[in-house]
Amino acid sequence: MHLSQKIPLVDANVQYCAHFFDAAKAAELLRDLIATTPWETHFVRIFGREIPAPRQSSWHGDPHCSYGYSKVRYEPKVWTPALTEIRDVLASTGIGTFNCVLANFYRSGSDSMGWHSDSEAELGPNPLIASVSLGAPRRFCLRHKTLSDKAELLLTSGSLLVMADGTQQNYQHALPKMAHVGAPRVNLTFRQIAPSLE
Repeated sequence: MHLSQKIPLVDANVQYCAHFFDAAKAAELLRDLIATTPWETHFVRIFGREIPAPRQSSWHGDPHCSYGYSKVRYEPKVWTPALTEIRDVLASTGIGTFNCVLANFYRSGSDSMGWHSDSEAELGPNPLIASVSLGAPRRFCLRHKTLSDKAELLLTSGSLLVMADGTQQNYQHALPKMAHVGAPRVNLTFRQIAPSLE
C-alpha cells in the first residue's frame, strides 16, 4: 500500500492521499450518500449518562458484522450501492478488504467527534481502518496515548486516510468542531471484523 503522504508518528502507520477520488466523483458520492443512507442519531455514554452524538451515523456490513460501541450494539444495515462501490475501489487498489463501514454525517462545523480509538474487540488486536472523506474539509487530530507525539491534518473532499500497525493501540483521534463551516461532510471508516469474533 503506497499512498502519497506518510504522517511521521512513532508507534503508528498513518498514510494519507488527498485526491483518492477526483472532485467530480467525490461530489457525486457525497450527494448519493446524503440522499440514500438511512441516517440516525446514535447515543454515547459519558460519565454514566447517555447523550445524543453530535453527528448522524449509519452502520453497514455483512450480516454477521454486529458492532458494539459505548455499551450499545448495532446490527449492520445492508450495503448501499455507493458504499459497495467505494469498498470495491479500496479492494481493487490494494488498500485492503473490508466487511463493514461506519458512515458519519457531519451536517456543519458544529458536528464533531471526540477523542477515541477504534479499538473495539470486534476489530481484532491490530485493525486496519480506511477513512474516506467527502464534502467540507475538516481538521483531524491524532495524539499518542502516553507520549507527546501528535499530528493534525485537514481532510479534504475525496481524500483517503489509512491507519494501521499500532495506530489504534497507541493513539486517539478526533474531529473537532470548526467555526464558519456550513457545508456538510460525510466520513466513511471501513473496517474488517476479526474472523475469530464473527
